[in-house]
Amino acid sequence: MPSWFRTFLQYAVIFLATGLLIWFSLRGLTVGEGGNKWGYLMQTWKEAHKGWLILMAALLILSHCVRAARWRMLLAPVGFTPKFRDSFLSLMVGYLVNLVIPRGGEVSRCYNLFKLDKTPVEISFGTVVVERIVDILCLLFLILLAFFLESQKLFAFIDTIPKLAPGDNSRLKAVAYIVGGLITVTLLIFWLVKRNQRLRNFFRKTWSGFKGGLLSVFKLKNKWPFIIYSITIWLLYFFMSYCVVRAFPATSVLGLEAVLSLFAIGSIAMAVPTPGGAGSYHVLVPQGLVFLYGIPKTDAVAFTFIFHGWQTAILIVAGAISLIVTSLLVKKNPKVG
Repeated sequence: MPSWFRTFLQYAVIFLATGLLIWFSLRGLTVGEGGNKWGYLMQTWKEAHKGWLILMAALLILSHCVRAARWRMLLAPVGFTPKFRDSFLSLMVGYLVNLVIPRGGEVSRCYNLFKLDKTPVEISFGTVVVERIVDILCLLFLILLAFFLESQKLFAFIDTIPKLAPGDNSRLKAVAYIVGGLITVTLLIFWLVKRNQRLRNFFRKTWSGFKGGLLSVFKLKNKWPFIIYSITIWLLYFFMSYCVVRAFPATSVLGLEAVLSLFAIGSIAMAVPTPGGAGSYHVLVPQGLVFLYGIPKTDAVAFTFIFHGWQTAILIVAGAISLIVTSLLVKKNPKVG
């Protein structure tokens, strides 16, 4: 089977799963006789308070500015100081790619930075891994805080999520196949590298750069700005959720604890490897709104679609502009690219 076909098949399955999840979520959107689901979504959009949505968009862009500044901070200890402009453009291009190829943005933003600033991809990718580790720790803290404040509701919500049925080992078999496949691929790569000098040299160079980026956080002269940036990013994410909750009449009555719970559920859904978290987000968040806070299912589904759609639209516009600006900068400066 050609490699291009395998890649196509992989992403076809991902997009199919995303489509099925969105379809499953839309089934919960029930309108009156003769009503139209998309018409109901547009009506919900019209009723939304646009001031809160605009504030959410501003906070989203600000959070990415802080993230770009934090990325530059991690690159400094390994000898690279890209301009803020270059790191921000690369970050936004990465988010755009993530909407099409799950987790593809992590690599594409490194390649984009290389085109603009000649920062080696293996080094910048090491710093991206550090960022992701820090983000996971921040997310875990917020999830723990949400469970501390809303433990009864969240544990009850988890019980509503379908689990592995007793005696059904199909999922366990799937996990075993995946682990076995990963071990096989790893052993194959190890065998090829051992037999090929060029591959050995390539992997040594790549690992050396990746390790340097990975350890950059320990080389920071002053770690407090990095910690403050990390906290600020997640606070901005939280207040983005608060803005959107306040923007819709059906959810505007919810308090900060509810926003925190929904934020935790939404963050977990966005971590699922579908394009931009689509599908998984549209299933879990409405379920949480209905079960935890008694929001009518139709309003919950409409809220989720517009929330996710508004955020996605901002990332598409910002990412497309960043991609165009990157292309212009590369053409303008012959030393770039």
